[in-house]
Amino acid sequence: MRGLTTACLVAALMAPAQWAVGQPAKDDMVRIPAGPFMMGSADGPADERPAHRISLPAFSIDRYPVTNAQFAVFLDAVGPLNAKGERLFDVQDQDARIRQVASRWAANAGFEQHPVVEVSWAGARDYCAWRGKRLPTEAEWEKAARGTDARRYPWGNAPPDRMRTQHNAEYNETAPVDRFPAGASPYGVHDLSGNAWEWVSSAYRPYPYDARDGREDLASGPVRATRGGGHDSGTREITVTQRGRNLSRNPAAGHHNIGFRCAL
Repeated sequence: MRGLTTACLVAALMAPAQWAVGQPAKDDMVRIPAGPFMMGSADGPADERPAHRISLPAFSIDRYPVTNAQFAVFLDAVGPLNAKGERLFDVQDQDARIRQVASRWAANAGFEQHPVVEVSWAGARDYCAWRGKRLPTEAEWEKAARGTDARRYPWGNAPPDRMRTQHNAEYNETAPVDRFPAGASPYGVHDLSGNAWEWVSSAYRPYPYDARDGREDLASGPVRATRGGGHDSGTREITVTQRGRNLSRNPAAGHHNIGFRCAL
């Protein structure tokens, strides 16, 4: 948790007690087994090539993306800036679904279970650290989404539909994170396609993926990969190999269609 304030560290210790009070039961994690999988695509855009087999140790990942209700608890404990002055959440952006009322942060009514958006990459990183977790790497995210059979979407290779994912929707038209159980990955991880893009820890660099080449340095600065597509994405952007090459994603700012989840 290096770089967080003392208050944030105290909040991290208090978080489990806070979480039990009026918070949604969306904090369970899914264990992803160790072993190889195929990353990238042999016939996709240039930044998805080459397809390459890599092996990962076992890890855990949140079953659902972080919600507005969950991130509001973090803002209550930490605030919208960290000790370095980095912006964690775009407070003034009208697309945000969390507001400060008096001295408390709260999700807008009806959006408590929607994926939090307008969180900067630093905000996603710091939230996960506050929970005693971390952002998933790009490789971990993709394995959690596609398993070991090189599928195109989390649910398989069938075309997307509104029973599986929120896509081709109106601007800022997110959906609750648990609305699409039919779109879960082979490991039972939900909402990995559409609804909100997801920050990962990895810097956006060419493949093959190599965790030792500096792309997993957690210092702020480089553009980060974003995975999964958003609610306003077309079908070509919600595959498990899509890396967000056409997405507006300044890591120092929040965005109306980028959220995140955590890993261990």
